[in-house]
Amino acid sequence: MSSSSIIDSMNPMYVYTAAFVDELQRAGLRNVVLCPGSRSTPLAMTLASQERIRVWMHVDERSAAFFALGMAKRLALPVALVCTSGTAAANFLPAVVEAHLTRVPLLIVTADRPHELRDNGAPQAIDQNRLYGTHAKWFVDMALPEASNEALRYVRTLADRAVALTQAVPAGPVHLNMPFREPLVPTPDRSLLPLSQRDPAAWEGRSENAPYVRVTEARGGAVYDSLVERLLALMSTHERGLIIAGSSDDPALPALLALLGQQSGYPILADPLSQVRSGQAEDGCVLSSYDAFLRIDSFVERAEPQLVLRFGAMPTSKPLLLYLKRYCACPQIVIDGNAGWEEPTQLASEMIHADSVSLCRSLLASLSATRGQNEEWTATWKRTEAITRQQLQTTIQDFAPLFEGRVFTELAEIVPDGTTLYLGNSMPVRDADTFFWPDGRSVRVMGNRGANGIDGVVSSALGASAASDGPTVLVIGDLSFYHDLNGLLAARLHGLDLTIVLINNDGGGIFSFLPQASYPEHFEQLFGTPTGLDFAPVVQMYGGTFQRISHWHDFRVAINTGLANGGLHVIEVPTERASNVQMHRQLWQVVGEALQARESNITKIKKSVGK
Repeated sequence: MSSSSIIDSMNPMYVYTAAFVDELQRAGLRNVVLCPGSRSTPLAMTLASQERIRVWMHVDERSAAFFALGMAKRLALPVALVCTSGTAAANFLPAVVEAHLTRVPLLIVTADRPHELRDNGAPQAIDQNRLYGTHAKWFVDMALPEASNEALRYVRTLADRAVALTQAVPAGPVHLNMPFREPLVPTPDRSLLPLSQRDPAAWEGRSENAPYVRVTEARGGAVYDSLVERLLALMSTHERGLIIAGSSDDPALPALLALLGQQSGYPILADPLSQVRSGQAEDGCVLSSYDAFLRIDSFVERAEPQLVLRFGAMPTSKPLLLYLKRYCACPQIVIDGNAGWEEPTQLASEMIHADSVSLCRSLLASLSATRGQNEEWTATWKRTEAITRQQLQTTIQDFAPLFEGRVFTELAEIVPDGTTLYLGNSMPVRDADTFFWPDGRSVRVMGNRGANGIDGVVSSALGASAASDGPTVLVIGDLSFYHDLNGLLAARLHGLDLTIVLINNDGGGIFSFLPQASYPEHFEQLFGTPTGLDFAPVVQMYGGTFQRISHWHDFRVAINTGLANGGLHVIEVPTERASNVQMHRQLWQVVGEALQARESNITKIKKSVGK
């Protein structure tokens, strides 16, 4: 049975497994040592149908593992080991230990029972999570099989990442644990996703047998030089490109990215934590309102990119993610200077591990001589940015209730050069994405966007203040503030300066934007979680000043006072969750109408010129 017939006619388990095995061979895997068993049936049958992979059958798992070890050591290439669930997997351990100590690239794939059959007496089920401990470079308990675009992107990305990691310095074993539910044989299923809704790259793989994600280690030498030449060639033939700037702590990178955008004509979609928004001239290619205008279908439909270069982590914006998913066939290249894997979208066509600063400098040194610019492409994005910002700014001024997003338009005008702006998670970081436009001023924007938790943010901001030469401002929601009230003691103990903007909507404001809000019966109890707390006495207990504002004039005065006087200042902005959602949606509507009107005018002008 061929891989294509599995995808066309079999059940979701086999579609998923076929994509995984297909991607293994695309990543360069050519040899698999397979041990017999029942739970591994989907893997065994799919591997047997893959013509580019040779299957070596071994009955004894311990011997099989050492056989694979010797083969991988001699070839200096990854070899895969596959077995069923239970103690079969445990018998691989001696060879895995040896591979770890001698840096041999082994990919161990163990079949497993689904989660509902673990730790409850089911036969042939042991705890296989991190079975090989520190002897495996990386472990993943994989998702259960399903036949969706998202699942197939996931499993292809995982296959490429795993094979690449077995060879990354230092080489060694990687362990993937694959759970399967019965039936384990390829029975037909008529509920597969219709052809019209499938992402071809996820279902069939990329063209010309290319890996779904190409992994490039380019720390220097000939590999680095070849990478630069290849990227320059791509940029020279793809005029409609974009640069996406995610969170970054490298002080040299933001200015280089801004230059790369200007020189290439590629608009830069800059996350607030990228530091690229700060200190840039207004006529540059750095865009900061894309979270608003990428919600507008009429713009997205005519803004198909040919190439996307992303530096750093994926930005916060969900509309940006949906935009990238819409154009998933576009080459999306992620440049990450770390050895990790900052790619949660499963959309990247290449992961480049190289020093971002050096790579930008190399591209800038040669870029001007190799390409022209698509002025209309660049102008469209810049014009859309300008219209969006104008509409947002104008409409916000007309809101009678205090609007949470206006906190950031006000701060963008108030805070001086050298300010550190610390962002709380949930709504503050998202509103900053759309409404913080620090034109021409250098503002360091920080946040805890690793685990994205709402705990410890006050203490983190105070720690940043202790290490900062300039003023520090924290914008935080009431639940996150409550989580870390004890952190305020550090301000008193160490004489720290921190101005806190406390957005108090009495609960979890972000849930009002999510589908949970459509189920009002238990919404407040489970998601809104109002506390009704008065924070003034607590702030005063820790030696700070507290002010609850009711007008934006008072907000500006309070911020300036806090920055001028130093110490701990908490400025509470009381808002209402339901009206905040309505104001956000009104803004998206206004932006959409303005962009549609602009497009209509351009169409009329073109028709008039044509006559």
